[in-house]
Amino acid sequence: MRQPTPHPALRKLDVFVGEWDLWAADHSVGPIRTEFAWLENGAFLVQRADVGPETSLPGEWGPNAPFPTVALIGYDDTADEFTVLYADGRSVARVYRGTMTDRTWHQWRTAPGFHQRLTVTATPDGTTIEGRWEQSADGERWTTDFDVTYVRTGKPRG
Repeated sequence: MRQPTPHPALRKLDVFVGEWDLWAADHSVGPIRTEFAWLENGAFLVQRADVGPETSLPGEWGPNAPFPTVALIGYDDTADEFTVLYADGRSVARVYRGTMTDRTWHQWRTAPGFHQRLTVTATPDGTTIEGRWEQSADGERWTTDFDVTYVRTGKPRG
């Protein structure tokens, strides 16, 4: 069977490829083992995250923890943006849209009563990605849900 030919825009996501420790909520939650890897000859990027025995999940994070999580990222060439299919251990399934500009990823969804967006920026050396998740009940007034920091644990993989 022939492999698909990935859209060149997907190469913008190369900065994410590899293994990371994810920290959240002012570093009180983590490390959450996260991996980004290419699928189908680079036609999709998959992100998988899960907790290990060394992971701290304080307060409301414990009973509300979504892990394990998986996100499948593809590109829509007619819209010039990415589509993210997300699922987690709570049986939550969502669809997000995304864009990548320079080293900054924007991801968002519009849903009645619970709009979400994520903005993260990778450092020039590609060893850290920092940003935050935000939420809004009406899509107008946004509040920070929690901050995130990804710290690379190994060399990037293509």
